[in-house]
Amino acid sequence: MRRSRLLLAAAAIGTVVLVVAISSLAPKPASTGLLKPDDVEVTALGRQVYATHCAACHGAKLEGQPNWRQRDAQGRLPAPPHDASGHTWHHPDETLVRITKLGVAKAANLASYESSMPAYEGVLSDDEIVAALSWIKSQWPASIRVKHDEMNRSSSQQR
Repeated sequence: MRRSRLLLAAAAIGTVVLVVAISSLAPKPASTGLLKPDDVEVTALGRQVYATHCAACHGAKLEGQPNWRQRDAQGRLPAPPHDASGHTWHHPDETLVRITKLGVAKAANLASYESSMPAYEGVLSDDEIVAALSWIKSQWPASIRVKHDEMNRSSSQQR
Protein backbone atom coordinates (compact mmCIF):
# COMPACT_ATOMS: atom_id res chain seq x y z
CA MET A 1 0.00 0.00 0.00
CA ARG A 2 2.72 2.42 0.99
CA ARG A 3 4.75 1.57 -2.09
CA SER A 4 1.79 2.27 -4.42
CA ARG A 5 1.30 5.68 -2.79
CA LEU A 6 4.96 6.47 -3.31
CA LEU A 7 4.76 5.44 -6.96
CA LEU A 8 1.61 7.51 -7.43
CA ALA A 9 3.24 10.56 -5.82
CA ALA A 10 6.38 10.09 -7.93
CA ALA A 11 4.27 9.83 -11.09
CA ALA A 12 2.36 13.00 -10.16
CA ILE A 13 5.57 14.91 -9.47
CA GLY A 14 7.11 13.60 -12.68
CA THR A 15 4.07 14.73 -14.65
CA VAL A 16 4.24 18.23 -13.14
CA VAL A 17 7.97 18.48 -13.89
CA LEU A 18 7.38 17.30 -17.46
CA VAL A 19 4.56 19.82 -18.04
CA VAL A 20 6.68 22.68 -16.64
CA ALA A 21 9.67 21.65 -18.77
CA ILE A 22 7.61 21.44 -21.96
CA SER A 23 5.84 24.75 -21.32
CA SER A 24 9.17 26.51 -20.76
CA LEU A 25 10.29 25.37 -24.21
CA ALA A 26 7.18 26.74 -25.92
CA PRO A 27 7.76 29.93 -27.91
CA LYS A 28 6.92 33.10 -26.04
CA PRO A 29 4.17 35.24 -27.55
CA ALA A 30 5.57 37.82 -29.92
CA SER A 31 4.71 41.47 -29.82
CA THR A 32 1.06 41.96 -30.62
CA GLY A 33 -0.27 44.26 -33.30
CA LEU A 34 1.20 45.49 -36.56
CA LEU A 35 4.63 46.48 -35.30
CA LYS A 36 7.57 44.07 -35.31
CA PRO A 37 10.07 45.40 -32.77
CA ASP A 38 11.82 42.03 -32.44
CA ASP A 39 12.38 41.54 -36.19
CA VAL A 40 16.00 42.49 -36.92
CA GLU A 41 15.43 43.16 -40.63
CA VAL A 42 12.33 45.27 -40.05
CA THR A 43 13.97 47.36 -37.32
CA ALA A 44 17.13 47.85 -39.42
CA LEU A 45 14.98 49.31 -42.20
CA GLY A 46 13.02 51.27 -39.61
CA ARG A 47 16.17 52.84 -38.21
CA GLN A 48 17.07 54.09 -41.70
CA VAL A 49 13.56 55.38 -42.41
CA TYR A 50 13.43 57.13 -39.03
CA ALA A 51 16.85 58.76 -39.55
CA THR A 52 15.84 60.02 -42.99
CA HIS A 53 12.24 61.10 -42.40
CA CYS A 54 11.60 61.50 -38.66
CA ALA A 55 14.74 62.38 -36.69
CA ALA A 56 14.90 66.00 -37.87
CA CYS A 57 11.78 66.77 -35.81
CA HIS A 58 11.47 63.92 -33.31
CA GLY A 59 15.20 63.76 -32.51
CA ALA A 60 17.94 61.26 -33.27
CA LYS A 61 17.44 59.79 -29.80
CA LEU A 62 13.61 59.94 -29.95
CA GLU A 63 13.70 62.94 -27.58
CA GLY A 64 11.27 65.18 -29.49
CA GLN A 65 11.32 68.96 -29.49
CA PRO A 66 11.56 71.11 -26.35
CA ASN A 67 8.28 72.13 -24.74
CA TRP A 68 6.39 69.66 -26.89
CA ARG A 69 3.26 69.99 -24.75
CA GLN A 70 2.98 73.75 -25.37
CA ARG A 71 1.73 75.25 -28.62
CA ASP A 72 4.22 77.31 -30.60
CA ALA A 73 3.72 80.80 -32.10
CA GLN A 74 1.69 79.27 -34.97
CA GLY A 75 -0.56 77.45 -32.50
CA ARG A 76 0.90 74.05 -33.33
CA LEU A 77 2.31 71.49 -30.95
CA PRO A 78 6.02 70.74 -31.40
CA ALA A 79 7.07 67.20 -32.30
CA PRO A 80 6.63 64.93 -29.26
CA PRO A 81 9.26 62.47 -28.09
CA HIS A 82 8.89 58.87 -29.18
CA ASP A 83 10.83 57.51 -26.22
CA ALA A 84 9.27 56.35 -22.95
CA SER A 85 8.75 59.96 -21.81
CA GLY A 86 6.35 60.69 -24.66
CA HIS A 87 2.87 59.45 -25.47
CA THR A 88 3.53 57.39 -28.60
CA TRP A 89 3.19 54.18 -26.63
CA HIS A 90 -0.23 55.33 -25.38
CA HIS A 91 -1.68 54.65 -28.84
CA PRO A 92 -2.34 51.28 -30.49
CA ASP A 93 -0.36 50.29 -33.58
CA GLU A 94 -3.19 50.99 -36.01
CA THR A 95 -3.52 54.56 -34.72
CA LEU A 96 0.22 55.16 -35.01
CA VAL A 97 0.26 53.86 -38.58
CA ARG A 98 -2.76 55.99 -39.53
CA ILE A 99 -1.25 59.17 -38.02
CA THR A 100 2.05 58.57 -39.79
CA LYS A 101 0.42 57.72 -43.10
CA LEU A 102 -2.44 60.23 -43.18
CA GLY A 103 -1.31 62.99 -40.82
CA VAL A 104 -2.92 63.90 -37.50
CA ALA A 105 -5.91 65.85 -38.86
CA LYS A 106 -7.07 63.18 -41.31
CA ALA A 107 -6.28 60.25 -38.99
CA ALA A 108 -8.28 61.85 -36.17
CA ASN A 109 -10.99 63.15 -38.51
CA LEU A 110 -10.34 66.73 -37.38
CA ALA A 111 -10.37 68.78 -40.58
CA SER A 112 -9.43 72.05 -38.88
CA TYR A 113 -6.56 70.63 -36.78
CA GLU A 114 -3.22 72.14 -37.78
CA SER A 115 -0.06 70.15 -37.34
CA SER A 116 3.51 70.35 -38.54
CA MET A 117 3.50 66.56 -38.85
CA PRO A 118 3.39 65.72 -42.56
CA ALA A 119 1.39 62.85 -43.98
CA TYR A 120 3.67 60.18 -45.43
CA GLU A 121 1.14 58.58 -47.74
CA GLY A 122 2.79 58.46 -51.16
CA VAL A 123 6.21 59.17 -49.59
CA LEU A 124 6.69 55.99 -47.56
CA SER A 125 5.22 52.57 -48.21
CA ASP A 126 3.11 50.91 -45.53
CA ASP A 127 6.03 48.55 -44.87
CA GLU A 128 8.38 51.50 -44.34
CA ILE A 129 5.92 53.15 -41.94
CA VAL A 130 5.57 49.91 -39.97
CA ALA A 131 9.37 49.52 -39.99
CA ALA A 132 9.97 53.03 -38.60
CA LEU A 133 7.37 52.53 -35.88
CA SER A 134 8.77 49.06 -35.14
CA TRP A 135 12.24 50.55 -34.65
CA ILE A 136 10.80 53.21 -32.32
CA LYS A 137 9.06 50.51 -30.27
CA SER A 138 12.26 48.44 -30.17
CA GLN A 139 13.90 51.31 -28.28
CA TRP A 140 11.33 51.35 -25.45
CA PRO A 141 12.00 49.68 -22.10
CA ALA A 142 10.49 46.22 -21.71
CA SER A 143 7.88 47.49 -19.24
CA ILE A 144 6.57 50.04 -21.76
CA ARG A 145 6.53 47.45 -24.55
CA VAL A 146 4.47 45.11 -22.36
CA LYS A 147 1.95 47.89 -21.64
CA HIS A 148 1.79 48.73 -25.35
CA ASP A 149 1.20 45.08 -26.25
CA GLU A 150 -1.60 44.90 -23.67
CA MET A 151 -3.18 48.00 -25.21
CA ASN A 152 -2.99 46.45 -28.68
CA ARG A 153 -4.70 43.29 -27.41
CA SER A 154 -7.41 45.36 -25.74
CA SER A 155 -7.86 47.52 -28.82
CA SER A 156 -8.20 44.50 -31.11
CA GLN A 157 -10.81 42.92 -28.80
CA GLN A 158 -12.94 46.07 -28.91
CA ARG A 159 -13.28 45.87 -32.69
